[in-house]
Amino acid sequence: MRIRWRGLELPGRVVRDENISTNAYGRFTVEPFEQGFGTTIGNSLRRVLLSSLEGAAITSVKIAGVSHEFTNIDGVMEDITDILLNIKGIVIRYEGDETKRIVVRRDQAGVVRAGDIETDPSITILNPEHVIANLTENVSFHAEMSVRRGRGYATAADNRSPDQELDVIPVESVFSPVLRVRFRTEDMRVGQLTNYDRLILDIWTNGSVLPEDALVEAGLILRKHLNPFVLYYELGSDVVTTSETAFDHPATLDDAELNETLNTPISDLNLSVRANNCLEAVRVQTLRDLVQLTEADLLRFRSFGKTSLHEVQRKLAERGLRLGMAFGGQRIDLSDAEIHGLEPEGHGEESEEGQGSEGSDGAGSGPMAAYTMESQR
Repeated sequence: MRIRWRGLELPGRVVRDENISTNAYGRFTVEPFEQGFGTTIGNSLRRVLLSSLEGAAITSVKIAGVSHEFTNIDGVMEDITDILLNIKGIVIRYEGDETKRIVVRRDQAGVVRAGDIETDPSITILNPEHVIANLTENVSFHAEMSVRRGRGYATAADNRSPDQELDVIPVESVFSPVLRVRFRTEDMRVGQLTNYDRLILDIWTNGSVLPEDALVEAGLILRKHLNPFVLYYELGSDVVTTSETAFDHPATLDDAELNETLNTPISDLNLSVRANNCLEAVRVQTLRDLVQLTEADLLRFRSFGKTSLHEVQRKLAERGLRLGMAFGGQRIDLSDAEIHGLEPEGHGEESEEGQGSEGSDGAGSGPMAAYTMESQR
């Protein structure tokens, strides 16, 4: 299918090479581009993929009996510097907002592996066979590590906090889930002309995110940064302010346009998998259901954190809506039983988040489906 806009050939869709792609590597082909646009888009996506995607990493380590990294432990083959380097190699998937503590304990001779780390359901160790240390004697080895989400790269100095304990050792953190990106362009034919570009992207990840999910996220980040340029002439009148908007007045159902907006399904907001699952679990189906809830209501939902709250507020603001809007003086008020008890089968935090992270085989769901719908618009 060819897409033309103002005389320009536009790419129709992204095609994943199923023969060679895996959960940690993906090859994607996009075509056609006007001459030169393949390089422009490919280089932009590569820079965003390598620098701006969010991931999780260990930021500090506390080892029992150790006050600094320039020492060693009796009965442990590696010195502390080597142990810290090994800990930096642990690949983590973390679905949370706050800093988390994980612990590894061993008191018998043998190999201490990443799979021995004690975690909660929000953290998954993706390389459990990774070696942390080797105990040559029956000595006690106890390490406590801090995990948080971030972007790009953070030095040990960045991970040091003013109130940090003296025996806590900050480490360098690589948050980016993308390890490597390569792109190239090829000449292709459109009609009788052969001077169009075909863009081929190769993406390697550490396994904490699928390559196609990383590609979609990079595309969304680029689009958000270009929005101010596209909406240059509209920002003066359409920007949402806090001084004079519909937020300050109860909405009425007499406004046909507002009524149509409020009847929009939640799925049209294109929320993250986590936020969407939480709202589905409590049967919030339309924007009308959503805007009648308050911030406190949403934060009481299971697995619904501040990051999801800020995402919902941003999406509503783009449509001129907000949380806590009243209709005829009435507002939905969910009880604790409704908030914590309405969790349909298959919509729990672990099951749905797993699908969102590992990808879905369904044609109508997942990030790639969202990308296809957006491109068709």
